[in-house]
Amino acid sequence: MGAVTDALLSVWNVFKSIRISDIIDIIILTFLIYHGILLIRETRAQQLVKGILFMIAFYLIAVFLRLQTMRYLLKLLFQWGILAIIILFQPEFRRILEKMGRTRFTRFQIFGSSEDENNIIKMRECIDAVCEASADLSSTKTGALIIFERTTKLGEQIATGTVLNCTPSAAVLGNIFFPNTPLHDGAVILRDGNILAAGCFLPKPQKEELIDKQLGSRHRAAIGMSENSDAIVIVVSEETGAISVAENGELTRGYTKDSLKKMLMLSLVPESSGEAAKESSFAGRVMSKWKK
Repeated sequence: MGAVTDALLSVWNVFKSIRISDIIDIIILTFLIYHGILLIRETRAQQLVKGILFMIAFYLIAVFLRLQTMRYLLKLLFQWGILAIIILFQPEFRRILEKMGRTRFTRFQIFGSSEDENNIIKMRECIDAVCEASADLSSTKTGALIIFERTTKLGEQIATGTVLNCTPSAAVLGNIFFPNTPLHDGAVILRDGNILAAGCFLPKPQKEELIDKQLGSRHRAAIGMSENSDAIVIVVSEETGAISVAENGELTRGYTKDSLKKMLMLSLVPESSGEAAKESSFAGRVMSKWKK
């Protein structure tokens, strides 16, 4: 009985000694571990972590069995382990740093420093034109890639295309993506409600082997672009005419003209963001999510 009492007293003393800084420390550590697990889940990093854990287990066995040569070699390997991990996980670390730079405060700031009424009206008209063009292209099964630039500037992709800097309309977008025209194979990039460039090439997805094999090159390029930036990428399938949207490395499918407009308004027009909770249930009913 005395041993149980001593154990309870020891636990109580530990709780009594906990300070506010310790609680904050635990919360931060839990947050980092949780997001670290999300980062490596279903990625190539998962296999790398398994390999590292296997090496640690082998080192403990070498210590237990007194295998001096193996201990020495593994110890040297671990001394350079941090540098090796940084090199091996470089794409994942890059994605983390990019996401840290995209705060909730700047997520909807697509108009720079001023969000006046004229810019909002311009963006609404741009969204209407894109939705109308997407529906027209979908009905004729004409492939298309349309990108809404947000806080992450897409200068590298713009440099690969042709600068147009024109007002978007269903007719203009239809002409750009008309089969066998010079710009139909690339992507259109929109900035501040204008068509900035067309015929742009997009980066490949980082985890291409995990993407559904049924998805074509346009969908893969859209996922790759959304992995490398906070842009919203609209894809019209050339085979089925289906309208899809890539954002944050995830592809959602099954959009109609109306549901696409609602999604774009909530994401790109600041005054519409207050309606997100009301519309989220609708979005969940009309779309199925295709994860990386």
